[in-house]
Amino acid sequence: MDLSGRVAIVTGSGRGIGRGIAMVLASHGADVVISDINPDTAGKTSEEIRSLGRKSIAAAGDVSKKADVERLVSEALDAFGKVDILVNNAGITRDYLIEKMPEEAWDSVLNVNLKSFYLTIQAVMPVMVKSKFGRVINISSKACWVGNMGQANYNSAKAGALSLTMTAAREFGRYVVKEGCDMTCNAIMPGFIDTEMTQAVPEKVRQIMLSQIPLNRPGTPEDVGNVVLFLASRYGSYVNGAIIPVDGGFWMAM
Repeated sequence: MDLSGRVAIVTGSGRGIGRGIAMVLASHGADVVISDINPDTAGKTSEEIRSLGRKSIAAAGDVSKKADVERLVSEALDAFGKVDILVNNAGITRDYLIEKMPEEAWDSVLNVNLKSFYLTIQAVMPVMVKSKFGRVINISSKACWVGNMGQANYNSAKAGALSLTMTAAREFGRYVVKEGCDMTCNAIMPGFIDTEMTQAVPEKVRQIMLSQIPLNRPGTPEDVGNVVLFLASRYGSYVNGAIIPVDGGFWMAM
């Protein structure tokens, strides 16, 4: 699983699952671009990666905006000359029942959780084709198949991410056939992962969630990062268009 010489962009990686993914990739040799809307958390994670002896830059910006995405990729190319791995992890929630959901709440969640995935893939695809290598991993959610109440915007965006993943996987296949590239696109669906967000869940609800997980524990951001590591490595070269749950078996409770 050696990623030495590889360059990764991880969106939403200032903290939480994104940070865990970035740290795993760096610990296995990758140089990492930390993308986050919060410059302070982006800088802190980037500094942690450099302490591991890897190269890293922090790129603050809003990945739901085309200009910010173009700047992100440009900064990555200026620093490292290429982009081998893209992990689309950036996400937000704005929860309301459908009848009370403001249009802004719908638009902002769809923009960050889905539009940003399209913008970043579009921006890195020519770079990956040129170097004949590319790995795109989109972070979705089981919520899109469960239909969590109050999360019509979030669920819709995460479902769209799965469809985008499969479409990109097919389009990448054209470059594999015509250009001899090694390019794949896959999606991961994390379950109950131990982050600041889930730590805020009331203890009673937390215990109910854990009771539905056969392994009886929350996952860690590093658990998600380890699956990203596999998909990003040469060992994942024949996994394409896949949707992989990382949830301790919670999938079976659906």
